[in-house]
Amino acid sequence: MTNTRLRGNMSAFKLLFTVLAFNGPIIAVVAFLPVVIGYGNGLGAPVMYLTAGVIIALFAVGFIKMSRHVDNPGGFYSFVTKGLGREVGLGAALVAILGYAVLYVGSYPLEGTFFQAFLRDTLGGPDIAWWVWTLAMFAVVSVLGYFNLEFSARTLTVCMALEAVMIIAYNAAVIGRGGSSGLSLSSFVPANIFSGDVGIGLLFAMLCFTGFESTVIFRDEIRQPDKTIPRASFGFIGVIATGYALSCWAIIQAVGAVNVVSATAEDPSGTVMASIGQFAGKTALDIVTVLLCTSGFASALALHNVLSRYLFNLGVDGIVSPRLGRSHPKHGSPHLASLALSAVVLLAIVVMIINNADPLLVYAPFSGAFGYAFVLLLMLTTVAVLVFMRTAAPMDTTVWHRIIAPAAALVGLGSTLWFATQHIDLLVTGGPWAITLMFVSIVGALILGVVWALILKRTRPHSYARIGRQ
Repeated sequence: MTNTRLRGNMSAFKLLFTVLAFNGPIIAVVAFLPVVIGYGNGLGAPVMYLTAGVIIALFAVGFIKMSRHVDNPGGFYSFVTKGLGREVGLGAALVAILGYAVLYVGSYPLEGTFFQAFLRDTLGGPDIAWWVWTLAMFAVVSVLGYFNLEFSARTLTVCMALEAVMIIAYNAAVIGRGGSSGLSLSSFVPANIFSGDVGIGLLFAMLCFTGFESTVIFRDEIRQPDKTIPRASFGFIGVIATGYALSCWAIIQAVGAVNVVSATAEDPSGTVMASIGQFAGKTALDIVTVLLCTSGFASALALHNVLSRYLFNLGVDGIVSPRLGRSHPKHGSPHLASLALSAVVLLAIVVMIINNADPLLVYAPFSGAFGYAFVLLLMLTTVAVLVFMRTAAPMDTTVWHRIIAPAAALVGLGSTLWFATQHIDLLVTGGPWAITLMFVSIVGALILGVVWALILKRTRPHSYARIGRQ
């Protein structure tokens, strides 16, 4: 009999580090936090991370409770199906796959340039083209992705531990030396919190919580999922909200309240890297440069694991080839889905190499498109949670889980999506054509899923009934 269930025995600790790897903490500190300062609400930026953390935590209240009643690892796909029906559920699955895929493909050339710059500029070595590093990293990720999650988790845990140590060391150095001109709590003054563009600040802060939802995708591969998933999920929210808020505040202290907004607006990453060298020393700066490479690798591996499991679940449900829904007899991994994913991604990388694509021009709009899809999926899932809780009214829930927390999360997520739409030119760079392509692709994926489900309902009712394994 064909095995269609994944296997594993991951603890809450390993699951937490696996999800954190998706987020790429060191990259977030160097590249995303200064953007919130420079283009968002300036000195009040740390509060945006705490606010985004509250919104995600409110979302998690109903999401985690509902996960006890969604006994399969389909992620957004399964949740939206259970709450809003098979048609919208399949549409959500395609939006998720599209979003993760563009981020995954776009990250490879960028990480290739990180490795290229490290060897050339930091080590003084030869200037090896970015695509050589990209192909090498792709090969390693593909091999690790073939095996079970436990195998990947060991690598991800080491990477995340090193990143955490360096982030803590930088924050401690800034605080210990009193910043550039003494420590200040001006970031938490209302006038600064609501300064600049609060919408952009909240939007980019929210995007730093990507990866949270993947805790439920690994449901079959962790021990005691009803306990492990809540611990890892709320642990992730707590670490990201407080950790990024503290790091954001440390950057402000390091550069100085007078200059930090203009400096981060002009050169976000360069400003942070310079402050790391100033307060933590050249050795720390070199280590961070290395960790930018390993963090990108870890993020790519986490993305590969998530995407291969989405394909695996669609295979199990008979939406795509059932071969993709087979698990490895020894490793219990989605090996065929992983190989299929690697083949498609390799083709995309080759196309970028042939066209001599600019890694930065590729990554920016791709990551923005993922961010928009991510917020949209969170909103759809929140609506699904509200509908499910209203109709099923599980015995282990209260009005807090069923109505108050999800409704409050919906308001926060709706506001974030509105801000994302209003500032879409900052989120998706590349001009009007890139923005139009992003909207057409995301809306098209959602509509395609709905139409696909309706076709299955008429032509293959057995497959239709399997959507989301409801």
